[in-house]
Amino acid sequence: MSRTKPIRGETSKSNSPKAAPGDDGQLAARIGTELELPLAAVAAVLRLTREGATVPFIARYRKEATGALDEVQIRRVCEHASYLEELTARCDAILDSVRNQGLLNADLERRLRSATTKAELEDLYLPFRPKRRTRASVARERGLAPLAEQMWNATAPRGEGQRWPERAAESFVALDRDVPDVATALAGARDICAERLAEHADLRHHFRNVVGTRGILKVTKTKAFKDKSTKFDAYADYREPLTRVASHRALAIARGEAEGVLKVQIETDADQLATVALDRLTRDRSSPWFAQLREVARDATHRLLLPAAQSAVRSGLDERAESAAIGVFATNLRQLLLAPPFGGKPVLAIDPGQRTGCKCVALDATGRPLEHDTVYLVSSSSKLEEAKRTLARLLKRHNPDAVAVGNGTHGRETERFVTEVIAGMRTPNPPCVVSVNEAGASVYSASEVARREFADLDVTIRGAISIGRRLQDPLAELVKVEPKSIGVGQYQHDVDQRRLGEQLSVVVESCVNEVGVELNTASAELLSYVAGVGTKVARSIVAHRNEHGAFSSRSALLKVAGLGPKTFEQCAGFLRIREAKNPLDASGVHPERYELVSRMAKDEGATIEQLIGNRALLQRLDVDQYADVGRFTLQDILAELEKPGRDPRSHFERPTFDDALRELSDLKPGMQLEGLVTNVTAFGAFVDVGVHQDGLVHISELADRFVKDPMTVVRVGERVRVRVLQVDQARNRISLSRKGLADT
Repeated sequence: MSRTKPIRGETSKSNSPKAAPGDDGQLAARIGTELELPLAAVAAVLRLTREGATVPFIARYRKEATGALDEVQIRRVCEHASYLEELTARCDAILDSVRNQGLLNADLERRLRSATTKAELEDLYLPFRPKRRTRASVARERGLAPLAEQMWNATAPRGEGQRWPERAAESFVALDRDVPDVATALAGARDICAERLAEHADLRHHFRNVVGTRGILKVTKTKAFKDKSTKFDAYADYREPLTRVASHRALAIARGEAEGVLKVQIETDADQLATVALDRLTRDRSSPWFAQLREVARDATHRLLLPAAQSAVRSGLDERAESAAIGVFATNLRQLLLAPPFGGKPVLAIDPGQRTGCKCVALDATGRPLEHDTVYLVSSSSKLEEAKRTLARLLKRHNPDAVAVGNGTHGRETERFVTEVIAGMRTPNPPCVVSVNEAGASVYSASEVARREFADLDVTIRGAISIGRRLQDPLAELVKVEPKSIGVGQYQHDVDQRRLGEQLSVVVESCVNEVGVELNTASAELLSYVAGVGTKVARSIVAHRNEHGAFSSRSALLKVAGLGPKTFEQCAGFLRIREAKNPLDASGVHPERYELVSRMAKDEGATIEQLIGNRALLQRLDVDQYADVGRFTLQDILAELEKPGRDPRSHFERPTFDDALRELSDLKPGMQLEGLVTNVTAFGAFVDVGVHQDGLVHISELADRFVKDPMTVVRVGERVRVRVLQVDQARNRISLSRKGLADT
């Protein structure tokens, strides 16, 4: 939703105006109608957010008030409320402006207040907006407004013939006003009428609608690149109805246009639109003014109305494409953040490197680095033997459950080396070797966050630590990396970076609160995404933990500087303390419901410890006697007591690649391989098959049926079976298919 700048000369208003509490009823009714949600639920969301409640908290712990609206619905209510409040503020500013001009009347005020979109509001305001110098304003300065009024109303004395416009214009000829002849006078009057016609709100809406529904997007190469080969050659001579332009094509075209390679036009039947414009002026073809008005309609269409409509439609196309791209990134990021964790087990992490060597770091079960070393695999045979001894020593000393190897350059070779060393050690329970996506690890290792964590370690060692921690817990580690650097998007650098950042932050917040956070081990970066916490309080929590030791209970959070009762209410339910005296502190049960759980245990003659996890005892409860808390809340409490602190993420499974395949040249059409989905876009999915270059499964090859949205059949991090269709070594491209394999 685009924001509108304040009117020139007006008092600026906030971009996010807050309606007065008394307006909530009317606002809730409108939002409920437009979003098709229950009025009571919408009103509850508005009330709770104005009281400072966060979306995760409302979705999880205020289901009775909202009728169990989910996070997506609650965010839609908040976003729509913000938009309507901005619309109201803009309407008030416009009313003030028109009123100050002395031009406000009851009908205009009614139309402005009933406008449902910002575009409709701006169309109504256009005739009253302070303008820059235009052809029409110049004509008015020359005294041609009265002639334009005659032309607009098509007025002529009775009995006058078709020559009346010329005779009427004669009295406006004046050399001192730069109107030397009749033709100039009539041209100026037409300019005034054309501008007036172009300011007709309903006509502007009609033009936008016609261009948007019937327009054709035409793309050609610019003269400078006409005979040059570019990555945009697929659009060198491209035409497609606007209604069918896919988001990824719109973004690719926009990028080509920004780089000066492509020229973009929107084709429309301008003559038909000019006829519509003329009909708005007059249908009296016998009028002496008809020929002049036909020129007015044609000029207004080609010079003012059509360009404005084309610009608005193109902006809408780009905005929808941008929204789709941000949505793709957000979905992929969510799947990546919620990837199955290896868990709290010791890991040996390796950041592969050829010239600089492979950085190896042993991590304990909490991700704390214990020892690091560097091994060289390509310099000489003596170095290779030394690397084997070093790796074997690290494995024996720290006994990791897994070896995490970054999937960047030299990653597959490093995996094979590690596998050979482990096989030679002949240990009874050898660690598994796992390829870990290292996208963004280098960004983290050079960040302020990494410097605070490991000030005395080299950036390459920090990168290896990040790779190992990503295996142990992807969510806890990836929150330290700017989401845009993770690389699971589609044209993410071409979209509004503010909007992208906001949406991705929402995804991270949602994932963190869905999984829950271990209070005594979480980093400040992870804690900052917990509902109600934020960066400042997160750092205070960590500082308090470092100074006073581990938290023994959730209630101890109230001793943290800057963390008051409201913040505690919002965050407590999403924080876990595994070794707390009260076992409920390790669950998703909110402290405000501890007394209820105590009553349940007492009613069954048991302790809270005996009640938790005891399905038989929980099923014996007479739930009707606790119905006062609400059906949704009671269901959540019972589910949490049955499986306290459950992790919503699935179990970890190690992807396996064919060791015989090392390079692009090893792939042959027809091969069936196992791979890992690394990115999903609107046009297909990219899959890592272990040869340093991801292959593309085009949307048409994703399944044996028609697929409209790739995200309905694959997700980031999923293990899939694919078949090689084509290998293009010159362009470093692999074409893959899942047809016939999608269900295996």
